[in-house]
Amino acid sequence: MKQKKTTPFGIRDQLGYVCGDMAGSFVNLYVDAYFLTFCTYVLGISASWMGTLFLFARLWDAINDPIIGSFPDRWTIGKSGDKFKPYIKIAMVPLAISGLLCFADVSSFASTAKHVWAAVAYVIYGMSYTGTSIPFGSMASVITNNAVERTKLSRARAIGGTIVGFGALSLVPQFVFDKSGNVVASGFFKVAIVFGICSLIFYILLMILTTERVKTPKAEKVKFNYGHILKGVFHNRPMLGVMLATIGSLLYITGNSQLGSYLYKEYYHAPQVLTFVSLISIPVMVICFPLIPKLSQKYGKKKVVVFSSGYNLIISTVLFLVPIPNVYLYLILSTLAVSGQTVFTMLIWAFVTDCIDYQEYLTNERNDGSLYSIYTFSRKIGSTLASTLASFALGALGFVSGIETQAPEVASHIRLLCTSIPVITCILELIGIGLVYDLTKEKTEKMYEVLEARRAERGE
Repeated sequence: MKQKKTTPFGIRDQLGYVCGDMAGSFVNLYVDAYFLTFCTYVLGISASWMGTLFLFARLWDAINDPIIGSFPDRWTIGKSGDKFKPYIKIAMVPLAISGLLCFADVSSFASTAKHVWAAVAYVIYGMSYTGTSIPFGSMASVITNNAVERTKLSRARAIGGTIVGFGALSLVPQFVFDKSGNVVASGFFKVAIVFGICSLIFYILLMILTTERVKTPKAEKVKFNYGHILKGVFHNRPMLGVMLATIGSLLYITGNSQLGSYLYKEYYHAPQVLTFVSLISIPVMVICFPLIPKLSQKYGKKKVVVFSSGYNLIISTVLFLVPIPNVYLYLILSTLAVSGQTVFTMLIWAFVTDCIDYQEYLTNERNDGSLYSIYTFSRKIGSTLASTLASFALGALGFVSGIETQAPEVASHIRLLCTSIPVITCILELIGIGLVYDLTKEKTEKMYEVLEARRAERGE
């Protein structure tokens, strides 16, 4: 591959990549956090049925991720010569519309019609998000082929999701719950409209601000063989470790976001506090943003993540074993635990880039879109497990959709469910990064020395 001679990589690209992650997060984080809440409280659909929907819809997502991810490696569309941007342009409008479909109040529909609507809307959302997120994630490899600059893009991506998750999403409870803690049905759709518009605006900014510099000349393109790529992944131990850790991470991200409203509403009777859950995490991000890159450079990403996940595991285990009756004390302690997860979130995309480059190191071939989509398969598996198990667990614990007051024992069961998820998450992250992932700081530096020498020989 050759890097196209154009404007040099800089803050413009990083800002564009922040916008790209914000664009997808406006819809993705909102649906992940509130679709289950909306369907159970507003539409009156049972939590168990939602678990079945999540299981089949997200398993389908996991299957079509590698398929859609291979498209840019197979075919270049449009006249610009860009590899990934044209695919984002195709899917970004359906993604914005899917948010409206997910939160449309069809509670007046017949029972069958409501269930069909929820299923179709969620599948459309899943496929549309795949159509934007995989090309966006793969873009890092064609914006620049410099390892340091790619790390900057990883950090930029973490900022984008953080702005939406800790900023915009923190305001949602103020619109979907009233002062008494009751659900406001119309608030969900109003938020979906605003977030859909924001998603489109920030995708447009991504297109304007970023440049796909690294081009593959037609003469260098070889016949695409997905089976060969997939086989290579099984020899990529770092990728397997990152995928296992990511499954753990998504258990927390998806499970915690979906169940958070139930914990604060049913156990603490204070759903409005959800706003502070996000806001109080902002100082953690402010501290981690300059600190984590420095620690990673000094000790290596692996050691930093292992330490932070171990720290998270200790506090999360205490919260699981010891009920905290005061909502604000629980908020503070859980935030301290989440700081460990914040470190993983900030570094994961740099891990993924290393794994993709490690595949090139092993095979001397690059298939960024396909490899990234194989990685996202693990994200969908983690998300599927979290959504499915959370929904089924709610039903098994006695939660009844569509009623104002739950049985007293339901609240304590929900607490146990919510606090068990971070414990499982940390264990999987420690196994994936601590035991399976074997790219140490020294091995990673050696790998990039070899890759730079190879690329220099090819004139890249």
